[in-house]
Amino acid sequence: MFRDRFAIGVIHLPPLPYTYTRETPIEKLIEYSVRDARILEEAGFDGILIENFGDKPYQKRVTDPLALTAMAIAIHETAKSVSIPVGVNLLRNSGLEAYSIAIATRARFIRINAYVETLLTDSGIIEPETNNLRAVKLNYPGIKIFADILCKHGASLTYTNLLAIHGAEEALKIIILDAVERGGADYIVVTGGRTGEPPALELLKRISEISPTPIVIGSGTTPDNICKLIGYAHGVIVGSYIKIDGRAGNPVDIERAKRFIETLRSCR
Repeated sequence: MFRDRFAIGVIHLPPLPYTYTRETPIEKLIEYSVRDARILEEAGFDGILIENFGDKPYQKRVTDPLALTAMAIAIHETAKSVSIPVGVNLLRNSGLEAYSIAIATRARFIRINAYVETLLTDSGIIEPETNNLRAVKLNYPGIKIFADILCKHGASLTYTNLLAIHGAEEALKIIILDAVERGGADYIVVTGGRTGEPPALELLKRISEISPTPIVIGSGTTPDNICKLIGYAHGVIVGSYIKIDGRAGNPVDIERAKRFIETLRSCR
């Protein structure tokens, strides 16, 4: 779906409206998302990932009907406003809901933070999402899955247990191959420990040597480090740097977005 060394820009939506709280009106969500999407397309990004970033602290999964409806409407209107692929990340790990929204809105891909791992997070213990997606993937194929490995803001209980039994290299290999061969992940996402932090170069290198499917850097890239990191990946998802003042959650800054793309395209 994406060319080599692709760049996906993240739109951090303000808080969604829920049935039990009045947050951002749907009209404002659409306006915010469409504005950022058009800026990202103008800057030269290859795709857009829309997140409910403003909903922190995050629930394990979003089930509120008003929030899901608002997210779907915002994504639908955004996808109509640009010509590049649009994706869904419904934090913290609402993979089935994100896949369903993608089907209904003609979004092209989703990101899932805990795909084949059990994570210990600030949202509690989050279980793998692969089994929840089995039926919908069979009935509605075609939505690409970006699956995180050792995802930020969490500790992988799966990796810890495998580490004790098999050692670091084999533990990492098992998780990656489970995501690809058993879970059918189309892309493997590698992050740092927190939002805005890049993955360790050695970890990125090890994963790139193991994975049979494309690697995507999922956090912490800037014009200062992208050329060093992209040598071990096929693409990048960037959020924090391209926002006003480089701060996650702010609207997209056109100059920062253009600077990032120009630097990425110049990497040898």
